[in-house]
Amino acid sequence: MKKHIVLLLFFLLPSVFSFSQFKADSPIMIGAEILIEPGQNPDNVDLWFKLLKENGFKITRLRMFEDYMKDAEGNWDFSLFDRAFKAGEKYNIKILGNLFPATSFDDIGGFKFPRDEKHWREIQEYIEKTVTHFKDYKSLFGWVPVNEPGLPLPWHQEYTRNKFEEWKAITPLPTTTNGYRHFSFGREKFILHYHPWFMKVVTEEIQKYDKKHAIHLNPAGVLEQAEIYEFSLWREFLTSLGGSAHAGWHFGYFDRNQYAVAMSATSEYLRSGAKELPWFMTEIQGGNNTYSGGTAMCPTSEEIAQWLWTIIGTGSKGGMFWCLNPRKSGVEAGEWAMLDFQNEPSDRFSVAADIARIINKNEKLFSGTKVVDSDINILYVKEAIWVEEKLTRYVNDKNNDARKKGGVIKSALGYFEALSQHGYNPNFGDINDFNFDRKDFKNSIIILSHQVALPSKHWKNLHSYVEKGGTLIVEGMTGYYDENAVCIMNDDFPLKNLFGGDLSEFKFVGNLFDTNISGNQLKAHLWEGFIKPVAGKVISRKGNLITGVSNRYGEGKVIWIPSLISLGTQLTKEYEPLVDLFNQEFKTTERFRFKKNQQGAMMRTLQNGDKIISILVNQNPETLSIELDGFDNYKVSRLLFQNKNGTINKQKTVTIHPEETIVIEWEKRKA
Repeated sequence: MKKHIVLLLFFLLPSVFSFSQFKADSPIMIGAEILIEPGQNPDNVDLWFKLLKENGFKITRLRMFEDYMKDAEGNWDFSLFDRAFKAGEKYNIKILGNLFPATSFDDIGGFKFPRDEKHWREIQEYIEKTVTHFKDYKSLFGWVPVNEPGLPLPWHQEYTRNKFEEWKAITPLPTTTNGYRHFSFGREKFILHYHPWFMKVVTEEIQKYDKKHAIHLNPAGVLEQAEIYEFSLWREFLTSLGGSAHAGWHFGYFDRNQYAVAMSATSEYLRSGAKELPWFMTEIQGGNNTYSGGTAMCPTSEEIAQWLWTIIGTGSKGGMFWCLNPRKSGVEAGEWAMLDFQNEPSDRFSVAADIARIINKNEKLFSGTKVVDSDINILYVKEAIWVEEKLTRYVNDKNNDARKKGGVIKSALGYFEALSQHGYNPNFGDINDFNFDRKDFKNSIIILSHQVALPSKHWKNLHSYVEKGGTLIVEGMTGYYDENAVCIMNDDFPLKNLFGGDLSEFKFVGNLFDTNISGNQLKAHLWEGFIKPVAGKVISRKGNLITGVSNRYGEGKVIWIPSLISLGTQLTKEYEPLVDLFNQEFKTTERFRFKKNQQGAMMRTLQNGDKIISILVNQNPETLSIELDGFDNYKVSRLLFQNKNGTINKQKTVTIHPEETIVIEWEKRKA
């Protein structure tokens, strides 16, 4: 009998443990963070969990403030958070425990690194006390070791300085290559090592006491700090990757009428970083930010729908709003909440609840979805951002985007936005996370838009990618430098045979200038490059000078346009010519997309077996009539969501109103 009981428990264990971390096929969960602080009415805490339950929310996160659990004499009292964990059990709401060691009262984001060894020992004690006390609650879903890791390192602090010296002692940083002196980029390389190393150390402290529950992290401002994340090292110890995406803090490269595409790009970035791991958007702006945040705003209910559906449409296992209830004190007092000051749901909360109910009602459909891979890959290069920042450090040029930090990422984002406005599902991520080991890259596209540095470790990868059938577009000053900021175009250019020529020189033209590529009139920004071709077909000229070539290489081809057409597109908001050029060169009719460019609109596409889910957003101030392409083998099954009476007809034309989101379920036609 005992043997049978043991076997039964063995087979039950996976289902029990699956509740404690995200899985590839686990249900999507919508949530909102509950802010716990002293002085709260216990009835309110119960009410907040009850509201989550009644409205289809399944998960919350708690900031586990050490200052609210340990007094000045060193005595521990967990009762404030016990109340919350018990409420989580009562209403079946899962809790992510966000470790929050003691910090100053005006610290918004919490600790990132210890100040010194003494401080680290204090943090270790906090982890031991907190994890051992809460690990057996059934409501505990997992731990967030460090909130929003990714701030600039505190170089002035002893702990960071010491670790940097230890790292340098075992890490060679040559200052010459083939006799040429160059920058070492020591600090930049150390940051890639130090962030994941320390977070892994904190994770190991947690797992001394709890190996069962999820380990989840939420980097913030990822588009503006893309150069500091090496997610391959994060994936070694995480069970899921998250992120923070607050319009008031993190969308500085975008205008408000671009926030849906900003959320899409942020989500794609995190999906690329997570790779084989599940990902979940840990923080989404839920309410008004008054004095905190870089940009003052209050999301509309329409924006909440756009953001949440976009996140789901990028393969997330869900999303959580910051936050449910307004905090009473501190820098963010009264801000960011989805409930009003009387604990009544706002219109933002109500639309998120509507979406949660739809997701829950269609759990089987959504839990098994995967992003339809367009194999259009917009890649950025960290070393390009390092070089850009290093060389523009003493430049004060506010008028030219390419001469200040951000030009590299904004150029990549220009392609992302342009292709999104044609309904494509472009991938966006780090070149280091791209799989160059595939045997066949036919119908695959890589876009390197103004990635000013190409590390030597990727030269062979790019040659192999094109040889095996891939299409590569290189634009702007891509490949001007190597990883050490040594110019590789002014001697024996190592990518000459791949690109189809040598670069004669770049010339400053102006903030915006005209260029004609294969009959398409585009605007370009700042610099124009001139090619001395060795192979390929000329696709662009300026008088007798060649400004663009298309080069066959192996089974694939390279389009080389050494002018900043993506930044020109962004500055003018004239996206259609860039998309027309893309469609002309790549003939991608088999992909799900719009039949023509739709300014201000975008579409995310998911698949579950024979089912397709299309998520369309319109941030254009006009109602749009969008003809869909690529759906010939599918018929409309139902409209899952539309918040302004949008429609789709039998001709697969969608009518979508300003700021509307429409979610369509399709099913494959039977043969």
